[in-house]
Amino acid sequence: MSYTLITANRNYSSWSLRPWALMTMLGIPFKDRLEPFASVSNHDAFRTFSPTGQVPVLLHGERTIYDSLGITLYLADRHDGVWPEEEAARAWAMCAVSEMHGGFSALRNDCTMNVGVRVQPKPMSDALHRDVQRIAELWTQGLDSFGGPFLAGEKFSAADAFFAPVAFRVRTYGLDVGRAGQEWVNHMLTLPPMLGWEKDALTETWREVGHEEELRACGELIADYRQT
Repeated sequence: MSYTLITANRNYSSWSLRPWALMTMLGIPFKDRLEPFASVSNHDAFRTFSPTGQVPVLLHGERTIYDSLGITLYLADRHDGVWPEEEAARAWAMCAVSEMHGGFSALRNDCTMNVGVRVQPKPMSDALHRDVQRIAELWTQGLDSFGGPFLAGEKFSAADAFFAPVAFRVRTYGLDVGRAGQEWVNHMLTLPPMLGWEKDALTETWREVGHEEELRACGELIADYRQT
């Protein structure tokens, strides 16, 4: 049975990027199905294929696997490389993925993902400052503990996939994640899956009003590389 991965706009959909990058980087074949954000609320339209009305969704035969973490856990039961092989690195990666999945709300709200632009952010709230500091700390811990160049060691894993949207956010908003963190961001942005995602983002011509308003609320738009 083949996989179909349903994702949304490349510029906006940070949750979609996670399994897309993971499957692409690990060479797990899948059919790429794009369901763009067409309005402020896409819940009813997405409910036709997603139990939660959200993306990403993985279709596998008669099964519908939803949520980026649910998809990752499903793939880990069937494919090597989702988690690091070494026990300590695997434990750390699982914790880091869980922390990213359930936390960093200020980063999500104050630095919404938009791959094709650059933004001078508004002054940081205390909550955003704590989020950025914690990300820098977490990334440095992983890189120092397991030797890099990826967060949990020599090989790309779910930890890198879950923080892949943050790599784009760091670039978009010029966030300071420390020396080690910036080196990881620079490395991530050279990977074929990230380059492919970015290329698709830059050629997207549609704009969704709600996401564009969220972007303007985050700061001053200083560059827009998206195709018009």
